[in-house]
Amino acid sequence: MVAMPHRSLSINGSTYVVEVGDDVPLLWVLRDLLLLRGTKYGCGIGQCGVCTVMVGGQALRSCLLPVGEVREAVTTIEGLAADHPVKRAWISEQVPQCGYCQSGQIMQAAALLQQTSKPTESEIRSAMRGVLCRCGTYNRIVRAIQVASGQVS
Repeated sequence: MVAMPHRSLSINGSTYVVEVGDDVPLLWVLRDLLLLRGTKYGCGIGQCGVCTVMVGGQALRSCLLPVGEVREAVTTIEGLAADHPVKRAWISEQVPQCGYCQSGQIMQAAALLQQTSKPTESEIRSAMRGVLCRCGTYNRIVRAIQVASGQVS
């Protein structure tokens, strides 16, 4: 039996040491080992965006990211403050319907606003196009991001 490497990860401001192979997707480490289940499994091939987390402030698909390549701090939906402007806007604009994609949507939106504080509608739609919503709440998503950025009230 081959010994698994011990890997130290900074997630949501805490340090975790996990014993896992370098090729294991970050998604499985989050959900199965650390029991951080806010990050959802969608397609497993990086096409739906449901598993989006921030790594070093950048929105990435955790289903495609081998844990061995994680070098910066990870933020999941659990690590985003309850009063984060995106979370508040999501509620005020009544974005969710079924809710399954919401953690990926919120993390993608938070990363966008971290990089571009007042994105245009076109920039919002471009940044969000990779996170699919089966309920089709895309217009509410755009509006919520505009609200969170302070562009509309």
